[in-house]
Amino acid sequence: MSLLQYALWLRDNAIDHIRRVLFGVLKAGPIPQHVAFIMDGNRRYARDKGVKVIQGHVDGFVALRRILEICSSLDIKVVSVYAFAIDNFRRPQEEVDGLMNLAEKALLELCSYEGVLAKHGVRLNTVGRTQLFPLAVQAALAKAKELTKDNNRAVLNICMPYSSRDEITMAVEETVRDALAEERTEPIIEKDIEDRLWTAKVKCPPLDILIRTSGATRLSDYLLWQCAENTQIHFIDTYWPDIGLFDLLPIILDYQRKVWS
Repeated sequence: MSLLQYALWLRDNAIDHIRRVLFGVLKAGPIPQHVAFIMDGNRRYARDKGVKVIQGHVDGFVALRRILEICSSLDIKVVSVYAFAIDNFRRPQEEVDGLMNLAEKALLELCSYEGVLAKHGVRLNTVGRTQLFPLAVQAALAKAKELTKDNNRAVLNICMPYSSRDEITMAVEETVRDALAEERTEPIIEKDIEDRLWTAKVKCPPLDILIRTSGATRLSDYLLWQCAENTQIHFIDTYWPDIGLFDLLPIILDYQRKVWS
């Protein structure tokens, strides 16, 4: 082993030790059960790096794997990510086509027998109007869900193509249809609608934390109903492809402080 290789080995071991210590400290306190991410900043990251937009999305997928590893190490049971908004279909066709190709490959890589979901026992759920996707992406989603259906340690909800207003509209329409079919006489209440949200259908626990990257301070039509009550909302400046443990650390500590207070 050369001196440089030995130095890199020492550095990597030191980083691993620090991570293990940090995970141990965090896990001594209350851990959120459901954390959601608005994965924003891929395009600006690409512009800053001087690379094509699609490369920003590729690096964003790498960041998703990294975040799933961190959340698994912290025993966070449910992670929800805003992967593709319905409005994203309005983006330039070249970018949309690139995203569809990336989604097809990324889904199968995530859910393969060697992928991060299999490694940590994570089941994949899809939340949104998947029928709007090309058939190849729909097939990849179906295969990915089949590959992970028996995983029971944690859940990844991929929201795509998704819009919170669309989800709420769908839930209201379904509630009214069911009430008419049942000839129901009692009033429709909030819980009737809540029980028909996509997140309720995949049995999500309440949303504890919502994180948006890239410095934007808006929710962009994501989980509006779910985060309306007790969710802690954090906006951070880091672009999604750069997100890591040290971005999550103060957020988890803040969550623990508020739970304990």
